[in-house]
Amino acid sequence: MQLRNDIRNIAIIAHVDHGKTTLVDQLLRYSGTFRENEHVDERAMDSGDIERERGITILAKNTAVKYKDSTINILDTPGHADFGGEVERIMKMVDGVALVVDAYEGTMPQTRFVLKKALEQKLTPIVVLNKVDRPNARPAEVVDEVLDLFIELGADDNQLEFPVVYASALNGTSGLEPEDQQETMDPVFNTIMEHIPAPVDTREEPLQFQVTLLDYNDYVGRIGVGRVVRGSIKVGQQVVVLKEDGSQKSFRVSKLFGFIGLKRVEIQEAVSGDIVALAGMEDLNVGETVCPAEHPDPLPWLRIDEPTLQMTFVVNNSPFAGKEGKYITSRRIEERLLKELETDVSLRVEPTSSPDAWTVSGRGELHLSILIENMRREGYELQLSKPEVIIKDIDGVKCEPMERVQVDVPEEHTGAIMESLGERKGEMLDMANQGNGQVRIEFKVPSRGLLGYTTEFMSQTRGYGIINHTFEAYEPVIKGQVGGRREGVLVALEKGKASTYGIMNLEDRGVIFITPGTEVYEGMIVGEHNRENDLTVNITKEKHLTNVRSATKDQTSTIRKTRDMSLEEALQYLSEDEYCEVTPETIRLRKKILNKNEREKAAKKSK
Repeated sequence: MQLRNDIRNIAIIAHVDHGKTTLVDQLLRYSGTFRENEHVDERAMDSGDIERERGITILAKNTAVKYKDSTINILDTPGHADFGGEVERIMKMVDGVALVVDAYEGTMPQTRFVLKKALEQKLTPIVVLNKVDRPNARPAEVVDEVLDLFIELGADDNQLEFPVVYASALNGTSGLEPEDQQETMDPVFNTIMEHIPAPVDTREEPLQFQVTLLDYNDYVGRIGVGRVVRGSIKVGQQVVVLKEDGSQKSFRVSKLFGFIGLKRVEIQEAVSGDIVALAGMEDLNVGETVCPAEHPDPLPWLRIDEPTLQMTFVVNNSPFAGKEGKYITSRRIEERLLKELETDVSLRVEPTSSPDAWTVSGRGELHLSILIENMRREGYELQLSKPEVIIKDIDGVKCEPMERVQVDVPEEHTGAIMESLGERKGEMLDMANQGNGQVRIEFKVPSRGLLGYTTEFMSQTRGYGIINHTFEAYEPVIKGQVGGRREGVLVALEKGKASTYGIMNLEDRGVIFITPGTEVYEGMIVGEHNRENDLTVNITKEKHLTNVRSATKDQTSTIRKTRDMSLEEALQYLSEDEYCEVTPETIRLRKKILNKNEREKAAKKSK
């Protein structure tokens, strides 16, 4: 068996914020991939605007670095469970993984999630303990935690013999001991070269190439990124793509791209073990195998996690429709949603009985809110319904998604958190004192119980708590009310501008969401009521002027701070009878039925 010792394929996996992308930056820097004077952005791999703003990785990306005489293909994967579909497919392209763990936080829910995927694929792991320069770092304990996790997830003997490298990706240092930090990434590179298996060289055999990621380019059309599993592939070669239904389509490879640093470079040929991108076929999908026509031999289909959350996207029909956006018609919105399906395999878009509404399903709130945020920035206007979990029928039993939730909170808040998650049908699995007055508790909670929970959690822990959750499994539906908003809302009575006087009159009724001067319309939600019922209010009311002098002049009055909601918070806040109206400039909440009398009639009917 011939091995290709000049190449290694490795995925970098970790919980969100443990420093994957920063580590990849340093590997790129220290490998000599960039010229001395070349400017490289921080977190160079996060190329999307939202990725850079939020500091998260959304799409898996690949890069290649030269180290000595070898090429190391590195795949940077997302840490959020919402993008787990990306992580799973990446595992098929590599021979090993580098598990990055924060030397202070230790193993987290997503660490478990990504490691489980890697161990299932029988990949060889190495562990990088990052952030060893943090003042409270506890490297020895964290290595034990990692070992426990490996054992718990059923790692085999070879996987349990993982090497550990200690690093501080931010400072660009690494070493084989926590204290021995050198300004180099050589210990990481050497560990990869020694421990990650080299691909088998099968270039003489018939071609097998599996599409793992999709990209799109206006010049060459659809691009399939994947690994040459067997054989070799050349530009101009006539090949067939094997579809899921067993059919075949032939096409000619018009372009082949290899990767070096952050660039795609055109190449003429690739052989087994190479990670490349190929163009030439419009109808290329994730999981399909590309082979020679005379030797069709499909690889096992890639399993993609099913969506767990859905919401309805509706054409904006509010009184302010079309004022701020460029694309507002149903044709434009449908085209954009179908275009998203070309590259996002975890997304589903289905028509509804109305031509102006679509059911869009995804892996979680973050997954869907990123799509909405991208559409909003591109100039689209739309309305969104309350997100709902997808109930599945498994062997005749109705099942709902359950999540494993891990919270880190100061001791004094544990009672409140246990009570609030108990109300949401959460079941406590484990509780451990972390020292420093911090407690870590693990729960199993139905996904619908977590919708909108983050805001409540943050206020209960005064912002000091950390909550992480990851999809666990589908289990029989839990009876009874789970979660949901308890408070009613303040709804505007008529169209106009919100006045200072109108807002001040309502402050003792609840929390206001808008500032003076904001344009409102009948049926728009302007605040949260401090009781359970909805209240229709006149927020545009002006003070009548009289010629009588007032002892307390208006200048002394000040308005309390209003609540400003991000897109995710607004979506989490919704009730069944409400929409979130999203435009390039504004996020508004509104009632589905704008007129007060019609709303009351509909409420009576439903009762």
